[in-house]
Amino acid sequence: MSMLTPPGMGGKYRITGDKYPRMRRGRSRSRIVLAVVASTAAVGLIGWGSFQLVDVFTGGGSSTTAGHGTTHCATNAQHAASRSESTGAARPADRIPSPAEITVNVFNATPRSGLARKTADELKKRGFKIGDVANATAQYDKKVKGPGILLGAKAASDTALPVLGTQLSGAQRKLDTRKKATEVDLIIGSGFTSLATKSDADKALRALTHPKPTASPSRTCG
Repeated sequence: MSMLTPPGMGGKYRITGDKYPRMRRGRSRSRIVLAVVASTAAVGLIGWGSFQLVDVFTGGGSSTTAGHGTTHCATNAQHAASRSESTGAARPADRIPSPAEITVNVFNATPRSGLARKTADELKKRGFKIGDVANATAQYDKKVKGPGILLGAKAASDTALPVLGTQLSGAQRKLDTRKKATEVDLIIGSGFTSLATKSDADKALRALTHPKPTASPSRTCG
């Protein structure tokens, strides 16, 4: 035993020569636990980050979800189109004739004389062609209670009649068997006071020929 060897120690602690043995403490258990926890957290963060990258580059969501969204958007578009057709809000302007293309026959169904001529003259100033001007037939004479009746062919229901309707608010619309869509009758009733003011009539005509587009669905389809 070397003189440098402490009393009672031998074996691997035996010192020979001029070198001393390195005596270490065992690692603390808490440090080992912390190292394991840190490693687990790092692995979890790496996995979560990879998942987010995959989700971004693939557009997110499963194919089933994407398909459901497309169906939902298509359904909304169909409903919007259906509403436009039913209300006529999206009716194209090229189907609406101008006043200059419409011939109006003006008939007076009231006891007030000269009313048909006066009304016809005002419609002519507003660009309409004027046809017959006379008293109403027995079918309507003194039998029209409202402001008036707009009478025309079935083909005029979405064209000439709405245009003439911009000139007289509250007029009733009726259809007959005539063939010409651009010739309509205005039968003045007992409730008639005057045509709509020109500014109001022009505003209504612009709204008819240039309808506002319907609102788009809140969800964007792509």
